Amino acid sequence: MPVDRRQAAVFAGAFALRLLLLVLFPSLPDLLTGRVEVSTPVTSFKRLQEGLFLYTRNVSPYDGGVFHQAPLLLPIFALLPNAREFPLPTALFYSLIDLINANALITISDSGQAVSGRLFSALRKHIRWDGVSVAAWFLFNPFTIATCLGRSTSVFTTTGILYALSSAVSGNSLNAMLSLGFASYLSIYPALLFIPLVLLCYDRRAQGPKPPSGVAIFAIQHMAVFLLSIAGLLGISCLVVGDFSQFISATYGFQLLVPDLTPNVGLWWYFFIEMFDSFREFFLGVFWLHLAAYVGGLTVRLRRQPLFVITSLLGIFAVFKPYPSISDASLYFALLPLYRHLFPRKYEDLLDDDVH
Repeated sequence: MPVDRRQAAVFAGAFALRLLLLVLFPSLPDLLTGRVEVSTPVTSFKRLQEGLFLYTRNVSPYDGGVFHQAPLLLPIFALLPNAREFPLPTALFYSLIDLINANALITISDSGQAVSGRLFSALRKHIRWDGVSVAAWFLFNPFTIATCLGRSTSVFTTTGILYALSSAVSGNSLNAMLSLGFASYLSIYPALLFIPLVLLCYDRRAQGPKPPSGVAIFAIQHMAVFLLSIAGLLGISCLVVGDFSQFISATYGFQLLVPDLTPNVGLWWYFFIEMFDSFREFFLGVFWLHLAAYVGGLTVRLRRQPLFVITSLLGIFAVFKPYPSISDASLYFALLPLYRHLFPRKYEDLLDDDVH
Protein backbone atom coordinates (compact mmCIF):
# COMPACT_ATOMS: atom_id res chain seq x y z
CA MET A 1 0.00 0.00 0.00
CA PRO A 2 1.60 3.32 -1.07
CA VAL A 3 2.36 5.85 1.64
CA ASP A 4 0.92 9.34 1.23
CA ARG A 5 3.95 11.57 1.76
CA ARG A 6 1.87 14.63 2.62
CA GLN A 7 -0.06 12.69 5.22
CA ALA A 8 3.12 11.21 6.66
CA ALA A 9 4.71 14.67 6.84
CA VAL A 10 1.67 16.19 8.57
CA PHE A 11 1.42 13.35 11.06
CA ALA A 12 5.16 13.40 11.78
CA GLY A 13 5.13 17.18 12.22
CA ALA A 14 2.17 17.08 14.60
CA PHE A 15 3.71 14.25 16.60
CA ALA A 16 7.08 16.01 16.80
CA LEU A 17 5.46 19.29 17.84
CA ARG A 18 3.76 17.67 20.81
CA LEU A 19 6.95 15.98 21.96
CA LEU A 20 8.94 19.18 21.44
CA LEU A 21 6.55 21.15 23.63
CA LEU A 22 6.83 18.49 26.31
CA VAL A 23 10.63 18.58 26.23
CA LEU A 24 10.94 22.37 26.12
CA PHE A 25 8.23 23.02 28.71
CA PRO A 26 8.15 20.06 31.13
CA SER A 27 5.69 21.81 33.45
CA LEU A 28 3.22 22.60 30.66
CA PRO A 29 1.13 19.39 30.98
CA ASP A 30 0.52 19.95 34.69
CA LEU A 31 -0.29 23.60 34.02
CA LEU A 32 -2.83 22.72 31.34
CA THR A 33 -4.31 19.91 33.41
CA GLY A 34 -5.21 22.44 36.08
CA ARG A 35 -6.93 24.81 33.67
CA VAL A 36 -10.73 24.77 33.66
CA GLU A 37 -10.71 25.35 29.90
CA VAL A 38 -8.96 22.01 29.39
CA SER A 39 -10.11 19.83 32.28
CA THR A 40 -13.59 19.38 33.71
CA PRO A 41 -14.77 17.25 36.65
CA VAL A 42 -15.64 14.45 34.19
CA THR A 43 -12.50 14.61 32.01
CA SER A 44 -9.73 15.71 34.37
CA PHE A 45 -6.49 13.74 34.24
CA LYS A 46 -5.79 14.58 37.88
CA ARG A 47 -9.08 13.02 38.90
CA LEU A 48 -8.26 10.01 36.73
CA GLN A 49 -4.97 9.66 38.61
CA GLU A 50 -6.87 9.73 41.90
CA GLY A 51 -9.18 6.98 40.70
CA LEU A 52 -6.23 5.01 39.36
CA PHE A 53 -4.48 5.27 42.73
CA LEU A 54 -7.48 3.69 44.46
CA TYR A 55 -8.02 1.12 41.71
CA THR A 56 -4.45 -0.19 41.87
CA ARG A 57 -4.87 -0.69 45.62
CA ASN A 58 -8.06 -2.74 45.24
CA VAL A 59 -10.26 0.07 46.51
CA SER A 60 -13.29 1.30 44.61
CA PRO A 61 -12.14 4.30 42.52
CA TYR A 62 -15.40 6.08 43.34
CA ASP A 63 -14.96 5.94 47.12
CA GLY A 64 -13.13 9.24 47.28
CA GLY A 65 -15.91 11.17 45.55
CA VAL A 66 -13.38 12.64 43.11
CA PHE A 67 -13.33 10.23 40.17
CA HIS A 68 -16.35 10.45 37.85
CA GLN A 69 -15.15 8.81 34.65
CA ALA A 70 -15.75 5.48 32.97
CA PRO A 71 -14.03 2.61 34.82
CA LEU A 72 -12.68 0.99 31.66
CA LEU A 73 -10.18 3.83 31.42
CA LEU A 74 -8.52 2.57 34.59
CA PRO A 75 -7.12 -0.76 33.26
CA ILE A 76 -5.79 1.10 30.21
CA PHE A 77 -3.92 3.73 32.20
CA ALA A 78 -2.79 1.13 34.73
CA LEU A 79 -0.60 -0.28 31.95
CA LEU A 80 1.25 3.03 31.59
CA PRO A 81 4.03 4.16 33.95
CA ASN A 82 3.30 6.81 36.56
CA ALA A 83 2.69 10.01 34.62
CA ARG A 84 4.35 12.20 37.23
CA GLU A 85 7.60 10.25 37.25
CA PHE A 86 7.58 9.18 33.59
CA PRO A 87 5.46 11.65 31.58
CA LEU A 88 6.76 10.61 28.17
CA PRO A 89 4.76 7.34 27.71
CA THR A 90 1.51 9.11 28.55
CA ALA A 91 2.38 11.95 26.15
CA LEU A 92 3.15 9.43 23.41
CA PHE A 93 -0.15 7.68 24.06
CA TYR A 94 -2.18 10.88 23.78
CA SER A 95 -0.26 11.95 20.68
CA LEU A 96 -1.08 8.65 19.01
CA ILE A 97 -4.75 9.14 19.88
CA ASP A 98 -4.65 12.50 18.08
CA LEU A 99 -3.15 10.84 15.01
CA ILE A 100 -5.86 8.17 15.10
CA ASN A 101 -8.51 10.88 15.24
CA ALA A 102 -6.88 12.69 12.33
CA ASN A 103 -6.90 9.50 10.29
CA ALA A 104 -10.65 9.21 10.85
CA LEU A 105 -11.05 12.80 9.67
CA ILE A 106 -9.23 11.95 6.45
CA THR A 107 -11.69 9.14 5.79
CA ILE A 108 -14.64 11.45 6.45
CA SER A 109 -13.29 14.17 4.18
CA ASP A 110 -12.29 11.88 1.32
CA SER A 111 -15.72 10.25 1.29
CA GLY A 112 -17.22 13.47 -0.10
CA GLN A 113 -20.38 13.08 1.98
CA ALA A 114 -20.09 16.69 3.12
CA VAL A 115 -20.60 17.99 -0.41
CA SER A 116 -22.68 15.28 -2.04
CA GLY A 117 -24.96 12.58 -0.68
CA ARG A 118 -27.92 10.44 -1.59
CA LEU A 119 -30.43 13.28 -1.38
CA PHE A 120 -28.38 16.38 -2.15
CA SER A 121 -25.45 17.72 -4.12
CA ALA A 122 -23.81 21.07 -3.38
CA LEU A 123 -23.59 23.54 -6.23
CA ARG A 124 -19.98 24.33 -5.33
CA LYS A 125 -18.96 20.78 -4.48
CA HIS A 126 -15.74 21.18 -6.44
CA ILE A 127 -14.55 23.69 -3.82
CA ARG A 128 -13.17 21.53 -1.04
CA TRP A 129 -10.05 20.68 0.90
CA ASP A 130 -8.58 17.21 0.75
CA GLY A 131 -8.40 14.92 3.76
CA VAL A 132 -4.79 15.72 4.64
CA SER A 133 -5.56 19.44 4.82
CA VAL A 134 -8.51 18.76 7.11
CA ALA A 135 -6.33 16.53 9.29
CA ALA A 136 -3.66 19.24 9.46
CA TRP A 137 -6.31 21.76 10.52
CA PHE A 138 -7.21 19.44 13.39
CA LEU A 139 -3.71 18.39 14.43
CA PHE A 140 -2.25 21.90 14.53
CA ASN A 141 -5.27 23.51 16.16
CA PRO A 142 -4.08 25.02 19.48
CA PHE A 143 -7.19 23.63 21.18
CA THR A 144 -6.29 20.11 20.04
CA ILE A 145 -2.68 20.50 21.14
CA ALA A 146 -3.69 21.91 24.53
CA THR A 147 -6.14 19.04 25.07
CA CYS A 148 -3.46 16.51 24.16
CA LEU A 149 -0.84 18.02 26.47
CA GLY A 150 -3.43 18.53 29.21
CA ARG A 151 -4.25 14.81 28.94
CA SER A 152 -8.00 15.29 29.07
CA THR A 153 -9.90 12.03 28.75
CA SER A 154 -12.38 13.74 26.41
CA VAL A 155 -10.06 12.73 23.55
CA PHE A 156 -11.44 9.19 23.81
CA THR A 157 -14.98 10.45 23.33
CA THR A 158 -13.71 12.37 20.31
CA THR A 159 -12.23 9.14 18.97
CA GLY A 160 -15.54 7.33 19.33
CA ILE A 161 -17.47 10.09 17.56
CA LEU A 162 -15.01 10.48 14.69
CA TYR A 163 -14.79 6.75 14.06
CA ALA A 164 -18.56 6.51 14.17
CA LEU A 165 -18.65 9.11 11.40
CA SER A 166 -15.83 7.54 9.40
CA SER A 167 -17.50 4.13 9.59
CA ALA A 168 -20.84 5.63 8.59
CA VAL A 169 -19.49 7.40 5.50
CA SER A 170 -17.63 4.20 4.56
CA GLY A 171 -20.86 2.21 4.63
CA ASN A 172 -19.93 0.21 7.73
CA SER A 173 -23.01 0.97 9.79
CA LEU A 174 -22.43 -1.69 12.46
CA ASN A 175 -19.01 -0.29 13.34
CA ALA A 176 -20.58 3.17 13.40
CA MET A 177 -23.07 2.04 16.05
CA LEU A 178 -20.36 0.32 18.07
CA SER A 179 -18.20 3.45 17.99
CA LEU A 180 -21.11 5.66 18.98
CA GLY A 181 -21.89 3.24 21.80
CA PHE A 182 -18.31 3.56 23.01
CA ALA A 183 -18.50 7.37 22.91
CA SER A 184 -21.87 7.35 24.71
CA TYR A 185 -20.47 5.01 27.34
CA LEU A 186 -17.71 7.51 28.10
CA SER A 187 -19.97 10.55 28.02
CA ILE A 188 -23.75 10.72 27.79
CA TYR A 189 -24.21 13.41 25.16
CA PRO A 190 -22.98 11.45 22.07
CA ALA A 191 -26.13 9.31 22.38
CA LEU A 192 -28.04 12.33 21.07
CA LEU A 193 -26.24 11.86 17.75
CA PHE A 194 -27.90 8.50 17.15
CA ILE A 195 -30.75 9.71 14.93
CA PRO A 196 -28.69 11.74 12.44
CA LEU A 197 -25.95 9.10 12.48
CA VAL A 198 -28.34 6.28 11.64
CA LEU A 199 -29.76 8.41 8.82
CA LEU A 200 -26.23 8.98 7.54
CA CYS A 201 -25.63 5.23 7.65
CA TYR A 202 -28.90 4.58 5.84
CA ASP A 203 -28.17 7.10 3.09
CA ARG A 204 -24.69 5.70 2.58
CA ARG A 205 -25.91 2.10 2.48
CA ALA A 206 -28.71 3.10 0.10
CA GLN A 207 -26.06 4.26 -2.36
CA GLY A 208 -24.47 0.81 -2.35
CA PRO A 209 -25.29 -2.31 -4.35
CA LYS A 210 -27.57 -3.72 -1.61
CA PRO A 211 -29.74 -0.90 -0.25
CA PRO A 212 -31.63 -1.57 3.01
CA SER A 213 -35.34 -2.30 2.80
CA GLY A 214 -36.73 0.53 4.93
CA VAL A 215 -35.46 3.28 7.18
CA ALA A 216 -37.65 2.25 10.15
CA ILE A 217 -36.44 -1.35 10.22
CA PHE A 218 -32.89 -0.17 9.60
CA ALA A 219 -33.10 2.24 12.54
CA ILE A 220 -34.54 -0.39 14.90
CA GLN A 221 -31.84 -2.90 14.00
CA HIS A 222 -29.09 -0.37 14.57
CA MET A 223 -30.68 0.89 17.76
CA ALA A 224 -30.40 -2.69 19.04
CA VAL A 225 -26.70 -2.80 18.11
CA PHE A 226 -26.15 0.58 19.76
CA LEU A 227 -27.86 -0.45 23.00
CA LEU A 228 -26.15 -3.83 23.09
CA SER A 229 -22.74 -2.19 22.71
CA ILE A 230 -23.45 0.08 25.67
CA ALA A 231 -24.83 -2.84 27.69
CA GLY A 232 -21.70 -4.86 26.97
CA LEU A 233 -19.43 -2.04 28.09
CA LEU A 234 -21.50 -1.56 31.24
CA GLY A 235 -21.26 -5.27 31.97
CA ILE A 236 -17.47 -5.22 31.63
CA SER A 237 -17.37 -2.11 33.82
CA CYS A 238 -19.28 -3.96 36.51
CA LEU A 239 -16.59 -6.63 36.48
CA VAL A 240 -13.92 -3.95 36.89
CA VAL A 241 -15.43 -1.98 39.78
CA GLY A 242 -17.85 -4.47 41.33
CA ASP A 243 -20.44 -2.05 42.73
CA PHE A 244 -22.68 -1.30 39.74
CA SER A 245 -24.97 1.20 41.48
CA GLN A 246 -22.05 3.23 42.82
CA PHE A 247 -20.48 3.30 39.37
CA ILE A 248 -23.69 4.51 37.69
CA SER A 249 -24.31 7.15 40.35
CA ALA A 250 -20.74 8.46 40.27
CA THR A 251 -20.53 8.68 36.47
CA TYR A 252 -23.82 9.10 34.63
CA GLY A 253 -25.68 10.35 37.69
CA PHE A 254 -22.96 12.93 38.17
CA GLN A 255 -23.23 14.11 34.56
CA LEU A 256 -27.03 14.25 34.64
CA LEU A 257 -27.46 16.00 37.99
CA VAL A 258 -24.44 18.35 37.70
CA PRO A 259 -23.57 18.52 41.42
CA ASP A 260 -20.08 19.96 40.86
CA LEU A 261 -20.37 23.65 39.99
CA THR A 262 -16.67 24.23 39.42
CA PRO A 263 -16.32 27.12 36.92
CA ASN A 264 -15.79 26.03 33.32
CA VAL A 265 -16.29 27.41 29.83
CA GLY A 266 -19.96 26.40 29.81
CA LEU A 267 -23.15 28.02 31.06
CA TRP A 268 -24.61 25.55 33.51
CA TRP A 269 -22.33 26.18 36.49
CA TYR A 270 -23.04 29.92 36.65
CA PHE A 271 -26.77 29.49 36.21
CA PHE A 272 -27.11 26.85 38.91
CA ILE A 273 -24.79 28.53 41.37
CA GLU A 274 -27.15 31.52 41.39
CA MET A 275 -30.30 29.41 41.70
CA PHE A 276 -32.36 28.51 44.75
CA ASP A 277 -32.28 24.78 45.49
CA SER A 278 -36.06 24.49 45.25
CA PHE A 279 -35.89 25.27 41.51
CA ARG A 280 -32.88 23.09 40.74
CA GLU A 281 -34.69 19.93 39.57
CA PHE A 282 -37.00 21.89 37.30
CA PHE A 283 -34.22 23.76 35.54
CA LEU A 284 -32.11 20.64 35.26
CA GLY A 285 -34.91 19.17 33.20
CA VAL A 286 -35.25 22.38 31.20
CA PHE A 287 -31.54 22.52 30.40
CA TRP A 288 -31.38 18.89 29.31
CA LEU A 289 -34.56 19.30 27.28
CA HIS A 290 -33.06 22.36 25.63
CA LEU A 291 -29.94 20.40 24.69
CA ALA A 292 -31.93 17.47 23.30
CA ALA A 293 -34.45 19.65 21.45
CA TYR A 294 -31.94 20.63 18.78
CA VAL A 295 -31.67 17.03 17.59
CA GLY A 296 -35.21 16.71 16.29
CA GLY A 297 -35.43 20.16 14.77
CA LEU A 298 -32.14 20.01 12.91
CA THR A 299 -32.66 16.42 11.77
CA VAL A 300 -36.09 17.19 10.30
CA ARG A 301 -35.09 20.48 8.74
CA LEU A 302 -31.80 19.19 7.29
CA ARG A 303 -32.80 15.59 6.59
CA ARG A 304 -30.89 15.59 3.31
CA GLN A 305 -27.59 16.39 5.02
CA PRO A 306 -27.20 14.25 8.15
CA LEU A 307 -23.45 14.85 8.35
CA PHE A 308 -24.08 18.59 8.53
CA VAL A 309 -26.66 17.95 11.26
CA ILE A 310 -24.06 16.08 13.30
CA THR A 311 -21.51 18.85 12.78
CA SER A 312 -24.02 21.47 13.91
CA LEU A 313 -25.01 19.43 16.95
CA LEU A 314 -21.39 19.05 18.00
CA GLY A 315 -21.04 22.83 17.89
CA ILE A 316 -24.18 23.20 20.01
CA PHE A 317 -22.96 20.59 22.48
CA ALA A 318 -19.64 22.45 22.80
CA VAL A 319 -21.60 25.39 24.21
CA PHE A 320 -24.61 23.93 26.00
CA LYS A 321 -23.47 20.61 27.52
CA PRO A 322 -23.01 20.59 31.32
CA TYR A 323 -19.21 20.30 31.43
CA PRO A 324 -17.76 21.57 28.13
CA SER A 325 -14.10 22.18 27.41
CA ILE A 326 -11.93 23.28 24.52
CA SER A 327 -11.79 19.64 23.44
CA ASP A 328 -15.44 19.88 22.41
CA ALA A 329 -14.69 23.06 20.47
CA SER A 330 -11.72 21.42 18.76
CA LEU A 331 -13.93 18.56 17.56
CA TYR A 332 -16.41 21.02 16.08
CA PHE A 333 -13.63 23.05 14.46
CA ALA A 334 -12.18 19.83 13.03
CA LEU A 335 -15.35 19.21 11.02
CA LEU A 336 -15.85 22.78 9.80
CA PRO A 337 -13.26 22.53 6.96
CA LEU A 338 -15.44 19.84 5.39
CA TYR A 339 -17.76 22.67 4.38
CA ARG A 340 -15.38 24.91 2.52
CA HIS A 341 -17.97 25.15 -0.24
CA LEU A 342 -20.21 27.09 2.16
CA PHE A 343 -17.64 29.80 2.84
CA PRO A 344 -18.41 33.19 1.26
CA ARG A 345 -16.95 33.61 -2.21
CA LYS A 346 -15.01 36.71 -1.18
CA TYR A 347 -13.30 34.68 1.52
CA GLU A 348 -12.53 31.97 -1.02
CA ASP A 349 -10.87 34.54 -3.29
CA LEU A 350 -8.67 35.67 -0.41
CA LEU A 351 -7.68 32.08 0.31
CA ASP A 352 -6.82 31.47 -3.33
CA ASP A 353 -4.70 34.63 -3.42
CA ASP A 354 -2.80 33.46 -0.35
CA VAL A 355 -2.18 30.06 -1.89
CA HIS A 356 -0.95 31.47 -5.18
